[in-house]
Amino acid sequence: MTSSPCVEIVEVGPRDGLQNEPEIVSLDNRLALIERSIAAGARRLEVASFVNPKRVPQMAGAEDLIARLPRRAGVTYIGLVLNKRGAERALETDIDELGAVALTSDTFAGKNQGQSSEESVNIACEIVERANSAGRSASITISAAFGCPFEGEVAPDKVVAIAERAAAAGPREIALADTIGVGDPWRVKDLITKVRKALPQMPLRAHFHNTRNTGLANAYAAVEAGVRTLDSSLGGIGGCPFAPAATGNIPTEDLVYMLQRGDVSTGLSLDALIDSSKWLAGMMGKETPAMVSKAGRFPAPNKNEHKSTAA
Repeated sequence: MTSSPCVEIVEVGPRDGLQNEPEIVSLDNRLALIERSIAAGARRLEVASFVNPKRVPQMAGAEDLIARLPRRAGVTYIGLVLNKRGAERALETDIDELGAVALTSDTFAGKNQGQSSEESVNIACEIVERANSAGRSASITISAAFGCPFEGEVAPDKVVAIAERAAAAGPREIALADTIGVGDPWRVKDLITKVRKALPQMPLRAHFHNTRNTGLANAYAAVEAGVRTLDSSLGGIGGCPFAPAATGNIPTEDLVYMLQRGDVSTGLSLDALIDSSKWLAGMMGKETPAMVSKAGRFPAPNKNEHKSTAA
């Protein structure tokens, strides 16, 4: 890495992290997770999903959650919105930012959102426009940008075309999401380069899942390609209920450890993240996929270690 950039980390554990859990986490514990993430330095968090609770019961009570969110200077809360009804619900709350989603394939869009790919792009653009009109921020995530669980490979040119349409709606940023964890560093760098060439002024975010153990390598490749905002979840929890075998996000503590070792500033406390990840595992009653919270940070040398005892 030729320079030491600052990278913003969006903590997605309270939404994308918890949405695929078999056990429903209480509202109090969801709020505790958010509080702990803020205490660790997170300043942008995805906290809720304005979807039908019958489809994603883990995300029920979005309005109640947002009403109880701790308000901190400089902290932005994001709510996932997939359709017009979701946008209406979101805009009736104090959520700071709406996160719209455009899908690259018809099959996945149908299973995830009950839409075609074309419809998902149109609706995502409408959500951004409605948010902007209401004085709110909004972003668009291009989901399954690196591959679809049902249709396979996704052509980079298709992703670029969707990004160009999304940019015309005026989002604060566009995110490229490896929803099912099939990406590799070479593909990541190539796709980000293509999108940046087409939209040089549009801020890009990247969202990776570690399904095939390439998540951190992909995050590194994204930073190398110029991305300055990355999604991750505490403990590496997460997944998509509508994508078979799509396991967790890249763990926040593992990502922060890697970036810190490269002198990349994130504003997050690794010690606080490790402590919170252990709390999360205890609260959920199981181990989380993250590695750094198990191994610990790289130990500082003991000043007395190896000291000669010879007279």
